[in-house]
Amino acid sequence: MKTFTLTCLALAVGVSLSAQGGQMAPKAMAPSANPITDSMKAHYDSYKDWIIKSAAVMAEKDYSFHPATMPAPDKAEIRTFGAIISHLAQENPVICAQATGMAAPANTDMVGKMTTKADLTKAIGEAFAFCDRAWASTNDKNAGTPMDLPFGLGKSTRLGVLMFNAAHNAEHYGNLVTYLRAKGIVPPSSVPAK
Repeated sequence: MKTFTLTCLALAVGVSLSAQGGQMAPKAMAPSANPITDSMKAHYDSYKDWIIKSAAVMAEKDYSFHPATMPAPDKAEIRTFGAIISHLAQENPVICAQATGMAAPANTDMVGKMTTKADLTKAIGEAFAFCDRAWASTNDKNAGTPMDLPFGLGKSTRLGVLMFNAAHNAEHYGNLVTYLRAKGIVPPSSVPAK
């Protein structure tokens, strides 16, 4: 539990410290009956919003874009923009299902075969909608329920698994930011607040 608490604290501090004039910090939280889970969900919600907006602003033709900084054969291991969206659409439901015991949607395997912007933006929206249900059923009372992390990564808690998912989203949002910048697009988290 100490490791989980430190991980959540590090994620919260990291997100807050990385604000650079945009919308990087989560929105202020209203008083809540579940302050712990709601404060962690605010981070998940921020990355969800930025990933969905990233998928929307990247041009269809650039869904096949990836940096060409590595020589072959390693270059093939770098995911395209679309492949990152696909990866997140596949993994979000799997991880959120692990946190709650819900069954992951049956079609997650098919997401990896998708390449069009329309298909992938729909898939990422559905993946986040599934995770939204996992978050909605998580509160401060059941957050500490022991759960296994996915992929054989060890023991955690229900909230720990959901925060593992939020951290995974944050990691890949960092990739998306680089790809957007390379195409001259301001990432959603850097768009000045209105």
